Amino acid sequence: MKLASNKLLLAAAISAVLAGCDSGGINIAPENNDNSVNNGGTDGGNGGSTNNPCASYEKAGSVKQGAFDSATGNCTYNAAFVDSGNPLTVDLVISKLDNGGSHIFEGSLFVGNNYDDDTTMGAAGIAEGGDGAKLTVQAGATVAFPNSTKFMVVNRGSQLNAVGTAQDPITFTSLSDVEGTVGPEDVQQWGGMVINGFGITNKCAYDAEMKTSECHVLAEGAAGKDQSNYGGDNNDDSSGHLEYVRVKHTGAEVANGDELNGITFSSVGAGTIVKNLQVYSTYDDGIEMFGGAVSFENYLAMYVRDDSIDIDEGWSGSITNALVIQSETDGNHCIESDGIGSYKDTNDYTALIDAGLNSRPVIDGLTCIISAQSEGTHDPGAGWRFREGIFPMITNSMVIGSFAADENGAEGSNYCLRVESAETIAALEAGTEAAITSNIFACADKTKGGPIGADDLETWATANGNLFANVPADAALNPTAAVDTGLQLLEGPLSVFSIDTASMMVNDAAVGISSIERAYLGALSAGDTDWTVGWTYGLHDGSRAQPLWFEQQ
Repeated sequence: MKLASNKLLLAAAISAVLAGCDSGGINIAPENNDNSVNNGGTDGGNGGSTNNPCASYEKAGSVKQGAFDSATGNCTYNAAFVDSGNPLTVDLVISKLDNGGSHIFEGSLFVGNNYDDDTTMGAAGIAEGGDGAKLTVQAGATVAFPNSTKFMVVNRGSQLNAVGTAQDPITFTSLSDVEGTVGPEDVQQWGGMVINGFGITNKCAYDAEMKTSECHVLAEGAAGKDQSNYGGDNNDDSSGHLEYVRVKHTGAEVANGDELNGITFSSVGAGTIVKNLQVYSTYDDGIEMFGGAVSFENYLAMYVRDDSIDIDEGWSGSITNALVIQSETDGNHCIESDGIGSYKDTNDYTALIDAGLNSRPVIDGLTCIISAQSEGTHDPGAGWRFREGIFPMITNSMVIGSFAADENGAEGSNYCLRVESAETIAALEAGTEAAITSNIFACADKTKGGPIGADDLETWATANGNLFANVPADAALNPTAAVDTGLQLLEGPLSVFSIDTASMMVNDAAVGISSIERAYLGALSAGDTDWTVGWTYGLHDGSRAQPLWFEQQ
Protein backbone atom coordinates (compact mmCIF):
# COMPACT_ATOMS: atom_id res chain seq x y z
CA MET A 1 0.00 0.00 0.00
CA LYS A 2 1.26 3.51 -0.83
CA LEU A 3 1.07 6.14 1.90
CA ALA A 4 0.94 9.81 0.94
CA SER A 5 3.99 11.79 1.91
CA ASN A 6 3.44 14.21 4.79
CA LYS A 7 5.64 16.69 3.01
CA LEU A 8 3.47 16.50 -0.09
CA LEU A 9 0.24 17.20 1.86
CA LEU A 10 1.79 20.10 3.76
CA ALA A 11 3.18 21.71 0.63
CA ALA A 12 -0.13 21.33 -1.18
CA ALA A 13 -1.99 22.99 1.71
CA ILE A 14 0.39 25.97 1.77
CA SER A 15 0.03 26.32 -1.98
CA ALA A 16 -3.75 26.42 -1.73
CA VAL A 17 -3.65 29.19 0.92
CA LEU A 18 -1.25 31.28 -1.09
CA ALA A 19 -3.27 30.86 -4.27
CA GLY A 20 -5.88 33.34 -2.95
CA CYS A 21 -3.28 35.96 -2.04
CA ASP A 22 -0.83 38.13 -3.88
CA SER A 23 2.22 35.94 -3.76
CA GLY A 24 4.51 38.59 -5.12
CA GLY A 25 5.68 36.17 -7.88
CA ILE A 26 6.60 33.44 -5.39
CA ASN A 27 5.90 29.86 -6.66
CA ILE A 28 5.81 27.12 -4.04
CA ALA A 29 5.93 23.69 -5.69
CA PRO A 30 5.20 20.52 -3.70
CA GLU A 31 8.16 18.36 -2.79
CA ASN A 32 7.28 14.77 -3.64
CA ASN A 33 9.29 12.34 -1.51
CA ASP A 34 7.79 8.88 -1.98
CA ASN A 35 8.73 6.85 1.07
CA SER A 36 6.51 3.91 0.22
CA VAL A 37 7.58 0.29 -0.01
CA ASN A 38 5.77 -1.86 -2.55
CA ASN A 39 6.32 -5.53 -1.77
CA GLY A 40 4.43 -6.81 -4.76
CA GLY A 41 6.84 -5.88 -7.50
CA THR A 42 4.16 -6.74 -10.10
CA ASP A 43 2.99 -3.34 -11.33
CA GLY A 44 6.24 -1.47 -11.31
CA GLY A 45 6.65 -1.26 -7.55
CA ASN A 46 8.14 2.16 -7.01
CA GLY A 47 8.75 2.55 -10.72
CA GLY A 48 9.39 6.15 -11.61
CA SER A 49 10.52 7.13 -8.12
CA THR A 50 14.08 8.35 -7.93
CA ASN A 51 14.28 6.85 -4.43
CA ASN A 52 14.05 3.26 -5.65
CA PRO A 53 17.37 1.92 -6.94
CA CYS A 54 15.94 -1.51 -7.79
CA ALA A 55 16.13 -2.93 -11.29
CA SER A 56 13.15 -2.35 -13.55
CA TYR A 57 11.94 -3.08 -17.03
CA GLU A 58 9.02 -2.15 -19.25
CA LYS A 59 7.06 -4.78 -21.12
CA ALA A 60 3.75 -4.44 -22.95
CA GLY A 61 3.28 -0.97 -21.52
CA SER A 62 3.74 -2.10 -17.93
CA VAL A 63 6.70 -1.18 -15.76
CA LYS A 64 7.93 -3.77 -13.31
CA GLN A 65 10.42 -2.92 -10.60
CA GLY A 66 11.79 -4.54 -7.50
CA ALA A 67 10.76 -3.46 -4.01
CA PHE A 68 13.29 -1.44 -2.05
CA ASP A 69 13.66 -1.83 1.70
CA SER A 70 15.47 1.22 3.05
CA ALA A 71 16.09 -0.50 6.38
CA THR A 72 18.21 -3.27 4.82
CA GLY A 73 19.24 -1.58 1.59
CA ASN A 74 18.04 -4.65 -0.33
CA CYS A 75 15.87 -4.96 -3.41
CA THR A 76 13.42 -7.87 -3.60
CA TYR A 77 11.92 -9.27 -6.80
CA ASN A 78 9.04 -11.72 -6.62
CA ALA A 79 8.06 -14.37 -9.14
CA ALA A 80 5.88 -11.91 -11.04
CA PHE A 81 9.05 -9.99 -11.89
CA VAL A 82 10.93 -13.06 -13.15
CA ASP A 83 10.83 -16.82 -12.58
CA SER A 84 11.36 -20.04 -14.48
CA GLY A 85 7.82 -19.88 -15.86
CA ASN A 86 8.09 -16.12 -16.32
CA PRO A 87 11.51 -15.60 -17.92
CA LEU A 88 13.14 -12.27 -18.55
CA THR A 89 12.54 -11.44 -22.22
CA VAL A 90 13.78 -7.85 -22.29
CA ASP A 91 17.13 -6.36 -21.36
CA LEU A 92 17.73 -5.72 -17.65
CA VAL A 93 20.47 -3.94 -15.71
CA ILE A 94 21.23 -4.79 -12.09
CA SER A 95 23.31 -2.10 -10.39
CA LYS A 96 25.45 -1.98 -7.28
CA LEU A 97 23.39 -0.91 -4.28
CA ASP A 98 24.64 1.45 -1.62
CA ASN A 99 25.73 0.22 1.81
CA GLY A 100 26.20 -3.39 0.71
CA GLY A 101 22.60 -3.91 -0.36
CA SER A 102 21.66 -7.05 -2.32
CA HIS A 103 19.26 -7.94 -5.10
CA ILE A 104 17.14 -10.83 -3.78
CA PHE A 105 15.16 -12.92 -6.26
CA GLU A 106 12.34 -14.90 -4.70
CA GLY A 107 11.91 -16.97 -7.87
CA SER A 108 14.48 -18.46 -10.21
CA LEU A 109 16.16 -16.02 -12.58
CA PHE A 110 15.71 -17.28 -16.14
CA VAL A 111 17.09 -15.04 -18.88
CA GLY A 112 15.45 -15.44 -22.29
CA ASN A 113 12.95 -17.94 -23.58
CA ASN A 114 13.86 -21.58 -24.01
CA TYR A 115 13.33 -23.43 -27.29
CA ASP A 116 13.41 -27.15 -28.01
CA ASP A 117 12.78 -27.19 -31.76
CA ASP A 118 14.34 -25.41 -34.74
CA THR A 119 11.09 -24.04 -36.15
CA THR A 120 9.98 -22.17 -33.05
CA MET A 121 13.46 -20.89 -32.37
CA GLY A 122 13.85 -19.64 -35.94
CA ALA A 123 10.47 -17.92 -35.88
CA ALA A 124 11.55 -16.08 -32.72
CA GLY A 125 14.71 -14.87 -34.44
CA ILE A 126 17.07 -16.66 -32.06
CA ALA A 127 20.17 -17.89 -33.87
CA GLU A 128 23.15 -16.76 -31.77
CA GLY A 129 24.10 -15.12 -28.51
CA GLY A 130 22.81 -11.53 -28.41
CA ASP A 131 19.57 -12.22 -30.26
CA GLY A 132 17.68 -12.64 -26.98
CA ALA A 133 17.42 -10.78 -23.69
CA LYS A 134 20.62 -9.48 -22.09
CA LEU A 135 21.17 -9.35 -18.35
CA THR A 136 23.82 -6.85 -17.26
CA VAL A 137 25.11 -7.02 -13.69
CA GLN A 138 27.26 -4.06 -12.79
CA ALA A 139 30.48 -4.09 -10.80
CA GLY A 140 29.98 -4.52 -7.05
CA ALA A 141 26.44 -5.91 -7.28
CA THR A 142 25.27 -8.88 -5.19
CA VAL A 143 22.51 -11.18 -6.46
CA ALA A 144 20.97 -13.62 -3.98
CA PHE A 145 18.40 -16.42 -3.87
CA PRO A 146 16.40 -17.67 -0.86
CA ASN A 147 16.65 -21.45 -1.01
CA SER A 148 17.83 -24.52 -2.88
CA THR A 149 14.86 -24.66 -5.27
CA LYS A 150 15.85 -21.39 -6.93
CA PHE A 151 18.55 -21.12 -9.54
CA MET A 152 19.67 -19.12 -12.54
CA VAL A 153 19.58 -19.99 -16.25
CA VAL A 154 20.86 -18.03 -19.24
CA ASN A 155 19.14 -19.52 -22.28
CA ARG A 156 20.52 -19.78 -25.81
CA GLY A 157 20.50 -16.47 -27.61
CA SER A 158 20.58 -14.53 -24.34
CA GLN A 159 23.66 -13.17 -22.63
CA LEU A 160 24.91 -12.53 -19.11
CA ASN A 161 27.30 -9.60 -18.91
CA ALA A 162 28.67 -9.51 -15.37
CA VAL A 163 31.89 -7.52 -15.40
CA GLY A 164 33.25 -6.57 -12.01
CA THR A 165 36.64 -5.28 -10.93
CA ALA A 166 39.23 -6.39 -8.39
CA GLN A 167 37.88 -3.68 -6.09
CA ASP A 168 34.21 -4.34 -6.88
CA PRO A 169 33.59 -8.01 -7.70
CA ILE A 170 30.15 -9.33 -8.54
CA THR A 171 28.68 -11.98 -6.22
CA PHE A 172 25.97 -14.57 -6.87
CA THR A 173 25.04 -16.17 -3.56
CA SER A 174 22.32 -17.12 -1.08
CA LEU A 175 20.04 -15.09 1.15
CA SER A 176 21.61 -16.86 4.12
CA ASP A 177 24.98 -15.48 3.05
CA VAL A 178 23.54 -11.97 2.75
CA GLU A 179 21.99 -12.29 6.20
CA GLY A 180 25.22 -13.61 7.71
CA THR A 181 23.81 -16.94 8.90
CA VAL A 182 25.68 -19.24 6.52
CA GLY A 183 28.70 -21.28 7.60
CA PRO A 184 31.96 -20.99 5.63
CA GLU A 185 31.58 -24.43 4.04
CA ASP A 186 27.76 -24.60 3.88
CA VAL A 187 26.30 -25.71 0.55
CA GLN A 188 22.84 -26.18 -0.99
CA GLN A 189 21.80 -22.67 -0.03
CA TRP A 190 20.57 -22.01 -3.59
CA GLY A 191 20.65 -23.94 -6.83
CA GLY A 192 23.47 -22.44 -8.87
CA MET A 193 23.87 -21.16 -12.42
CA VAL A 194 23.35 -22.76 -15.84
CA ILE A 195 24.50 -21.06 -19.05
CA ASN A 196 23.30 -22.60 -22.32
CA GLY A 197 24.89 -21.91 -25.68
CA PHE A 198 24.90 -22.84 -29.36
CA GLY A 199 28.25 -24.62 -29.23
CA ILE A 200 29.03 -28.15 -30.37
CA THR A 201 28.18 -31.16 -28.21
CA ASN A 202 28.76 -34.78 -29.16
CA LYS A 203 25.27 -35.55 -27.92
CA CYS A 204 24.11 -34.25 -31.34
CA ALA A 205 24.84 -35.49 -34.88
CA TYR A 206 26.95 -33.42 -37.31
CA ASP A 207 27.61 -33.61 -41.02
CA ALA A 208 30.98 -33.32 -42.74
CA GLU A 209 30.83 -29.52 -42.48
CA MET A 210 30.06 -29.71 -38.75
CA LYS A 211 26.49 -28.55 -39.19
CA THR A 212 23.54 -29.95 -37.26
CA SER A 213 19.79 -29.58 -36.91
CA GLU A 214 17.32 -30.22 -34.10
CA CYS A 215 20.13 -30.13 -31.55
CA HIS A 216 18.32 -29.41 -28.28
CA VAL A 217 19.91 -31.33 -25.42
CA LEU A 218 18.21 -31.10 -22.03
CA ALA A 219 20.29 -29.02 -19.66
CA GLU A 220 20.86 -29.79 -16.00
CA GLY A 221 17.82 -28.87 -13.94
CA ALA A 222 15.49 -29.36 -16.92
CA ALA A 223 12.01 -30.41 -15.74
CA GLY A 224 8.65 -28.76 -16.31
CA LYS A 225 8.87 -24.97 -16.17
CA ASP A 226 12.56 -25.32 -15.28
CA GLN A 227 13.37 -26.93 -18.64
CA SER A 228 16.16 -25.47 -20.71
CA ASN A 229 18.10 -26.81 -23.69
CA TYR A 230 21.52 -26.36 -25.22
CA GLY A 231 23.54 -27.26 -28.29
CA GLY A 232 24.16 -26.24 -31.87
CA ASP A 233 27.05 -25.91 -34.30
CA ASN A 234 28.61 -22.56 -33.41
CA ASN A 235 31.62 -22.97 -31.14
CA ASP A 236 32.32 -19.24 -31.56
CA ASP A 237 29.00 -18.25 -30.02
CA SER A 238 28.94 -15.74 -27.15
CA SER A 239 26.84 -16.13 -24.02
CA GLY A 240 28.28 -12.93 -22.59
CA HIS A 241 31.15 -11.83 -20.37
CA LEU A 242 31.98 -12.86 -16.78
CA GLU A 243 34.88 -11.16 -15.06
CA TYR A 244 35.67 -10.80 -11.37
CA VAL A 245 32.68 -12.95 -10.46
CA ARG A 246 32.15 -15.03 -7.30
CA VAL A 247 29.56 -17.82 -7.04
CA LYS A 248 28.98 -19.10 -3.50
CA HIS A 249 27.11 -21.81 -1.54
CA THR A 250 25.48 -23.57 -4.48
CA GLY A 251 24.77 -27.01 -5.83
CA ALA A 252 21.35 -28.15 -4.65
CA GLU A 253 19.40 -31.04 -6.10
CA VAL A 254 16.57 -29.61 -8.22
CA ALA A 255 13.30 -30.90 -9.65
CA ASN A 256 14.57 -33.60 -12.01
CA GLY A 257 17.18 -34.96 -9.60
CA ASP A 258 20.16 -33.09 -11.11
CA GLU A 259 22.74 -31.79 -8.67
CA LEU A 260 23.47 -28.31 -9.95
CA ASN A 261 27.02 -27.01 -9.99
CA GLY A 262 28.54 -23.66 -9.20
CA ILE A 263 28.21 -22.87 -12.91
CA THR A 264 27.26 -25.31 -15.66
CA PHE A 265 28.53 -24.25 -19.09
CA SER A 266 26.39 -26.15 -21.60
CA SER A 267 27.74 -25.82 -25.16
CA VAL A 268 28.96 -22.32 -24.35
CA GLY A 269 31.03 -20.89 -27.18
CA ALA A 270 34.51 -19.41 -27.35
CA GLY A 271 33.08 -15.93 -27.86
CA THR A 272 32.12 -15.94 -24.19
CA ILE A 273 34.72 -14.25 -21.97
CA VAL A 274 35.35 -15.80 -18.56
CA LYS A 275 38.21 -14.30 -16.57
CA ASN A 276 38.76 -14.11 -12.81
CA LEU A 277 36.03 -16.51 -11.72
CA GLN A 278 35.61 -18.07 -8.28
CA VAL A 279 33.31 -20.82 -7.06
CA TYR A 280 33.11 -21.25 -3.30
CA SER A 281 31.45 -23.98 -1.22
CA THR A 282 29.47 -25.98 -3.78
CA TYR A 283 27.63 -29.25 -3.24
CA ASP A 284 28.37 -30.69 -6.67
CA ASP A 285 30.97 -29.55 -9.21
CA GLY A 286 32.64 -26.17 -9.34
CA ILE A 287 32.43 -25.67 -13.10
CA GLU A 288 31.21 -28.29 -15.56
CA MET A 289 31.46 -28.01 -19.32
CA PHE A 290 29.16 -29.99 -21.60
CA GLY A 291 30.65 -29.43 -25.04
CA GLY A 292 31.33 -25.96 -26.40
CA ALA A 293 34.64 -24.13 -26.45
CA VAL A 294 34.48 -21.47 -23.71
CA SER A 295 37.86 -20.80 -22.08
CA PHE A 296 38.84 -19.65 -18.60
CA GLU A 297 41.63 -17.48 -17.27
CA ASN A 298 42.31 -17.19 -13.52
CA TYR A 299 39.92 -19.64 -11.90
CA LEU A 300 39.69 -20.28 -8.16
CA ALA A 301 37.70 -23.18 -6.68
CA MET A 302 37.42 -23.58 -2.91
CA TYR A 303 35.56 -26.20 -0.88
CA VAL A 304 33.92 -27.92 -3.85
CA ARG A 305 32.42 -31.19 -2.61
CA ASP A 306 32.51 -33.03 -5.94
CA ASP A 307 34.75 -32.18 -8.92
CA SER A 308 36.28 -28.71 -9.10
CA ILE A 309 36.64 -29.03 -12.89
CA ASP A 310 34.32 -31.40 -14.77
CA ILE A 311 34.53 -31.93 -18.54
CA ASP A 312 32.22 -33.83 -20.91
CA GLU A 313 30.59 -34.02 -24.36
CA GLY A 314 33.43 -32.62 -26.42
CA TRP A 315 34.52 -29.47 -24.60
CA SER A 316 37.48 -27.99 -26.47
CA GLY A 317 38.32 -24.85 -24.50
CA SER A 318 41.24 -24.00 -22.23
CA ILE A 319 41.97 -23.17 -18.60
CA THR A 320 44.94 -20.92 -17.89
CA ASN A 321 45.91 -20.34 -14.24
CA ALA A 322 43.67 -22.20 -11.83
CA LEU A 323 43.91 -22.82 -8.10
CA VAL A 324 41.83 -25.59 -6.55
CA ILE A 325 41.66 -25.94 -2.76
CA GLN A 326 39.59 -28.78 -1.36
CA SER A 327 38.13 -28.82 2.13
CA GLU A 328 40.16 -30.69 4.72
CA THR A 329 37.32 -33.21 5.03
CA ASP A 330 35.56 -33.17 1.66
CA GLY A 331 35.92 -32.95 -2.11
CA ASN A 332 36.28 -35.52 -4.89
CA HIS A 333 38.38 -34.77 -8.01
CA CYS A 334 40.34 -31.72 -8.93
CA ILE A 335 39.60 -32.74 -12.54
CA GLU A 336 37.10 -35.35 -13.65
CA SER A 337 36.89 -35.52 -17.41
CA ASP A 338 35.05 -37.49 -20.07
CA GLY A 339 35.55 -37.26 -23.79
CA ILE A 340 32.23 -38.55 -25.08
CA GLY A 341 28.74 -38.12 -23.68
CA SER A 342 26.94 -41.38 -22.81
CA TYR A 343 30.14 -43.32 -23.52
CA LYS A 344 30.07 -47.12 -23.83
CA ASP A 345 33.33 -49.02 -24.13
CA THR A 346 31.74 -51.44 -26.60
CA ASN A 347 31.04 -48.72 -29.17
CA ASP A 348 33.34 -47.69 -32.01
CA TYR A 349 34.01 -43.94 -31.75
CA THR A 350 36.57 -43.68 -34.53
CA ALA A 351 34.45 -41.43 -36.75
CA LEU A 352 33.46 -39.15 -33.86
CA ILE A 353 37.08 -38.76 -32.74
CA ASP A 354 38.35 -38.25 -36.30
CA ALA A 355 35.86 -35.38 -36.58
CA GLY A 356 37.33 -33.82 -33.42
CA LEU A 357 34.09 -34.16 -31.49
CA ASN A 358 35.60 -35.65 -28.33
CA SER A 359 36.71 -33.44 -25.42
CA ARG A 360 40.12 -31.85 -26.01
CA PRO A 361 40.91 -29.59 -23.06
CA VAL A 362 44.07 -27.50 -22.83
CA ILE A 363 45.00 -26.80 -19.20
CA ASP A 364 48.09 -24.84 -18.19
CA GLY A 365 49.18 -23.57 -14.78
CA LEU A 366 46.91 -25.54 -12.45
CA THR A 367 47.58 -26.08 -8.74
CA CYS A 368 45.39 -28.67 -7.02
CA ILE A 369 45.59 -28.95 -3.24
CA ILE A 370 43.53 -32.01 -2.42
CA SER A 371 42.63 -33.69 0.86
CA ALA A 372 43.34 -37.42 0.95
CA GLN A 373 40.19 -38.04 2.98
CA SER A 374 38.47 -41.41 2.90
CA GLU A 375 34.80 -40.58 2.50
CA GLY A 376 33.62 -37.18 1.35
CA THR A 377 30.11 -36.21 0.31
CA HIS A 378 30.56 -37.91 -3.05
CA ASP A 379 33.86 -39.83 -3.01
CA PRO A 380 37.40 -39.68 -1.59
CA GLY A 381 39.68 -36.79 -2.49
CA ALA A 382 41.70 -37.29 -5.67
CA GLY A 383 43.59 -35.49 -8.41
CA TRP A 384 42.99 -35.93 -12.14
CA ARG A 385 40.84 -38.51 -13.91
CA PHE A 386 40.90 -38.76 -17.72
CA ARG A 387 38.58 -41.28 -19.40
CA GLU A 388 35.99 -42.05 -22.07
CA GLY A 389 37.89 -40.87 -25.11
CA ILE A 390 39.18 -37.54 -23.81
CA PHE A 391 42.37 -36.09 -25.37
CA PRO A 392 43.90 -33.82 -22.69
CA MET A 393 46.80 -31.40 -23.01
CA ILE A 394 47.97 -30.66 -19.45
CA THR A 395 51.17 -28.73 -18.70
CA ASN A 396 52.94 -26.77 -15.96
CA SER A 397 50.69 -28.01 -13.17
CA MET A 398 50.79 -29.67 -9.75
CA VAL A 399 48.63 -32.02 -7.71
CA ILE A 400 49.46 -31.95 -4.01
CA GLY A 401 47.74 -34.39 -1.68
CA SER A 402 50.37 -34.66 1.04
CA PHE A 403 49.44 -31.93 3.53
CA ALA A 404 47.68 -34.63 5.57
CA ALA A 405 48.14 -38.37 5.80
CA ASP A 406 46.19 -40.50 3.33
CA GLU A 407 43.20 -41.73 5.34
CA ASN A 408 42.85 -44.80 3.12
CA GLY A 409 46.50 -45.79 3.08
CA ALA A 410 48.08 -46.97 -0.15
CA GLU A 411 45.02 -48.61 -1.66
CA GLY A 412 44.54 -46.35 -4.67
CA SER A 413 41.45 -44.20 -4.10
CA ASN A 414 43.28 -40.93 -3.36
CA TYR A 415 45.34 -41.01 -6.54
CA CYS A 416 47.07 -38.06 -8.14
CA LEU A 417 46.66 -39.31 -11.74
CA ARG A 418 44.20 -41.76 -13.29
CA VAL A 419 43.89 -42.61 -16.99
CA GLU A 420 41.29 -44.96 -18.50
CA SER A 421 39.63 -45.99 -21.80
CA ALA A 422 41.31 -47.37 -24.88
CA GLU A 423 40.90 -44.18 -26.90
CA THR A 424 42.49 -41.93 -24.27
CA ILE A 425 45.34 -44.34 -23.62
CA ALA A 426 46.10 -44.67 -27.34
CA ALA A 427 46.15 -40.89 -27.81
CA LEU A 428 48.53 -40.37 -24.89
CA GLU A 429 50.82 -43.11 -26.19
CA ALA A 430 50.91 -41.46 -29.63
CA GLY A 431 51.57 -38.07 -28.03
CA THR A 432 50.38 -35.88 -30.89
CA GLU A 433 46.81 -34.98 -29.91
CA ALA A 434 47.07 -35.60 -26.17
CA ALA A 435 49.90 -35.02 -23.68
CA ILE A 436 50.55 -34.73 -19.95
CA THR A 437 53.91 -32.97 -19.56
CA SER A 438 55.89 -30.89 -17.04
CA ASN A 439 53.70 -31.63 -14.04
CA ILE A 440 54.48 -32.61 -10.44
CA PHE A 441 52.42 -35.06 -8.38
CA ALA A 442 52.65 -35.49 -4.60
CA CYS A 443 50.20 -38.15 -3.37
CA ALA A 444 50.63 -41.39 -1.43
CA ASP A 445 48.54 -43.03 -4.18
CA LYS A 446 50.49 -41.95 -7.23
CA THR A 447 48.42 -43.39 -10.07
CA LYS A 448 45.48 -45.56 -11.04
CA GLY A 449 44.61 -46.98 -14.42
CA GLY A 450 46.83 -47.53 -17.40
CA PRO A 451 49.01 -49.09 -18.64
CA ILE A 452 50.04 -46.89 -21.55
CA GLY A 453 51.73 -49.04 -24.13
CA ALA A 454 54.19 -51.34 -22.41
CA ASP A 455 54.58 -49.06 -19.38
CA ASP A 456 52.58 -48.69 -16.20
CA LEU A 457 51.11 -45.21 -15.81
CA GLU A 458 53.78 -43.85 -13.46
CA THR A 459 56.61 -45.05 -15.68
CA TRP A 460 54.99 -43.57 -18.78
CA ALA A 461 54.29 -40.24 -17.07
CA THR A 462 57.84 -39.99 -15.74
CA ALA A 463 59.24 -40.70 -19.21
CA ASN A 464 57.07 -37.88 -20.55
CA GLY A 465 58.51 -35.18 -18.33
CA ASN A 466 56.45 -35.51 -15.15
CA LEU A 467 57.67 -36.06 -11.60
CA PHE A 468 56.22 -38.01 -8.66
CA ALA A 469 57.09 -37.39 -5.03
CA ASN A 470 57.44 -40.40 -2.75
CA VAL A 471 54.77 -39.67 -0.14
CA PRO A 472 54.36 -42.10 2.79
CA ALA A 473 50.99 -43.82 3.06
CA ASP A 474 50.63 -43.22 6.78
CA ALA A 475 52.01 -39.74 7.36
CA ALA A 476 51.77 -36.19 6.06
CA LEU A 477 54.58 -34.72 4.00
CA ASN A 478 54.45 -30.94 4.08
CA PRO A 479 55.42 -29.52 0.66
CA THR A 480 56.40 -26.04 1.84
CA ALA A 481 59.89 -24.65 1.88
CA ALA A 482 59.68 -23.73 5.57
CA VAL A 483 58.89 -27.24 6.81
CA ASP A 484 60.33 -30.10 4.76
CA THR A 485 63.69 -29.96 3.04
CA GLY A 486 63.01 -32.99 0.85
CA LEU A 487 59.72 -31.79 -0.69
CA GLN A 488 59.64 -28.08 -1.48
CA LEU A 489 56.95 -26.95 -3.90
CA LEU A 490 55.03 -24.11 -2.22
CA GLU A 491 55.83 -21.03 -0.18
CA GLY A 492 54.28 -17.99 1.48
CA PRO A 493 52.04 -17.78 4.56
CA LEU A 494 49.09 -19.16 2.57
CA SER A 495 51.19 -22.02 1.16
CA VAL A 496 49.66 -21.64 -2.31
CA PHE A 497 52.48 -19.90 -4.19
CA SER A 498 54.82 -22.02 -6.31
CA ILE A 499 58.52 -21.87 -5.49
CA ASP A 500 60.76 -20.94 -8.40
CA THR A 501 61.19 -24.15 -10.39
CA ALA A 502 64.97 -24.06 -10.12
CA SER A 503 64.65 -24.09 -6.32
CA MET A 504 62.00 -26.81 -6.04
CA MET A 505 62.89 -30.09 -4.37
CA VAL A 506 61.22 -33.48 -4.82
CA ASN A 507 62.56 -36.63 -3.16
CA ASP A 508 65.51 -34.66 -1.75
CA ALA A 509 66.66 -33.57 -5.21
CA ALA A 510 66.18 -30.76 -7.68
CA VAL A 511 63.12 -31.39 -9.82
CA GLY A 512 64.93 -31.67 -13.14
CA ILE A 513 61.94 -30.52 -15.18
CA SER A 514 61.19 -27.06 -16.51
CA SER A 515 58.03 -25.12 -17.14
CA ILE A 516 56.95 -24.87 -20.76
CA GLU A 517 56.50 -21.38 -22.23
CA ARG A 518 55.90 -19.77 -18.84
CA ALA A 519 58.01 -18.81 -15.84
CA TYR A 520 56.74 -21.27 -13.23
CA LEU A 521 54.68 -24.36 -12.51
CA GLY A 522 51.23 -24.01 -11.03
CA ALA A 523 48.70 -21.23 -10.64
CA LEU A 524 50.59 -18.60 -8.63
CA SER A 525 54.12 -17.44 -8.00
CA ALA A 526 55.32 -15.08 -5.29
CA GLY A 527 57.44 -13.40 -7.95
CA ASP A 528 54.48 -12.71 -10.23
CA THR A 529 51.19 -10.84 -9.94
CA ASP A 530 48.78 -12.43 -7.46
CA TRP A 531 45.58 -12.50 -9.52
CA THR A 532 43.53 -13.58 -6.47
CA VAL A 533 44.07 -10.37 -4.47
CA GLY A 534 41.18 -8.02 -3.73
CA TRP A 535 38.22 -9.84 -5.24
CA THR A 536 38.23 -13.45 -4.01
CA TYR A 537 36.58 -14.78 -0.86
CA GLY A 538 37.95 -17.33 1.59
CA LEU A 539 41.62 -17.02 0.70
CA HIS A 540 43.06 -13.81 2.11
CA ASP A 541 42.73 -12.22 5.55
CA GLY A 542 39.96 -9.64 5.67
CA SER A 543 37.76 -11.56 3.27
CA ARG A 544 37.30 -14.99 4.76
CA ALA A 545 35.55 -16.75 7.65
CA GLN A 546 38.30 -19.26 8.43
CA PRO A 547 41.99 -19.82 7.67
CA LEU A 548 43.10 -22.42 5.15
CA TRP A 549 43.51 -25.79 6.81
CA PHE A 550 47.09 -26.21 5.61
CA GLU A 551 48.52 -22.69 5.71
CA GLN A 552 51.66 -22.06 7.77
CA GLN A 553 51.23 -19.89 10.85
